Amino acid sequence: MKVAVVGVTGLVGGVMRKVLEERNFPVSEFIPVASERSVGKPVEFEGRSYNVVGMEEAIAMKPQIAIFSAGGGTSLEWAPRFAEAGATVVDNSSAWRMDPDKKLVVPEINAHVLGPNDKIIANPNCSTIQMVMVLAPIHRTYGISRIVVSTYQSVTGTGMKAVKQYHLESKGFEPKPEEMAYAYPIFQNCIPHCDVFLDNDYTKEEMKLVHETRKIMDAPHLRITSTAVRVPVLGGHSESVNIALEKPFEVEDVKALLRQTPGVIVMDDVAQKQYPMPLLAHERDEVFVGRIRRDESIEHGLNLWIVADNLRKGAATNAIQIAEYLVEKDLV
Repeated sequence: MKVAVVGVTGLVGGVMRKVLEERNFPVSEFIPVASERSVGKPVEFEGRSYNVVGMEEAIAMKPQIAIFSAGGGTSLEWAPRFAEAGATVVDNSSAWRMDPDKKLVVPEINAHVLGPNDKIIANPNCSTIQMVMVLAPIHRTYGISRIVVSTYQSVTGTGMKAVKQYHLESKGFEPKPEEMAYAYPIFQNCIPHCDVFLDNDYTKEEMKLVHETRKIMDAPHLRITSTAVRVPVLGGHSESVNIALEKPFEVEDVKALLRQTPGVIVMDDVAQKQYPMPLLAHERDEVFVGRIRRDESIEHGLNLWIVADNLRKGAATNAIQIAEYLVEKDLV
């Protein structure tokens, strides 16, 4: 299997290489791809050194799968070119997620929607993936009528520039304006501003949670509101999620349901101070859920606390799981 990783020198691209190795993905030829300024740079994969190639050269090498993590503009321009050359593209940007002709996939939930004609497949937003991993089985069992979610998102979700800003500030240095990924310091701070603001005063990140959740869960009229906050954490997104269910439930039944859900780990023993935290989810592929408790202020209300490594299940691992499904079902 010829596999191209586009954006291979970025934060997520590096994790994609690592996850491909860990999961023994059947790579016969590895094609590392990045922008022109990175062409020729060496990258490691499975103990070998490869030189980064540009887009045109990568297309000429005819990969069967191309996993993109290079930004929306790059994906809009180049994903169709790779697809035309015969590759199946799994794209980690926001470029194709809400395209009605493209599938938006979390394999544990809706991989069955994929077919041989899907040549560009969208990988959801990191904060959406971890939320729907927990909510989808609850929705199938009880029905969800409303979701209120507040996120606490790691600086790694912004990229390398944000990580450098965090490190500089944590060491007592004041970054230069061109070194700032955010409008304000992030160390010892929380910034209620993820991505750009839209006309409705929500951010793009907040509206991704709304639109992508509806699409993945096939619930176009599901009521969702969100607040996304950037926090001084180096790895792992956390979410406080409040849901209103359509049917009565017992908390222990919900916990039992989630314990049976592939890819989800219930960590919920408050007597032993056990609950999900980014430190515990670091470099793990599972989604962790805890603080599962009834919301006593509304009928059929439930509170959950959901944590995952945003670079792995929130990005790289989910994309590679999609690729694994394509191989397993002989769709590439």
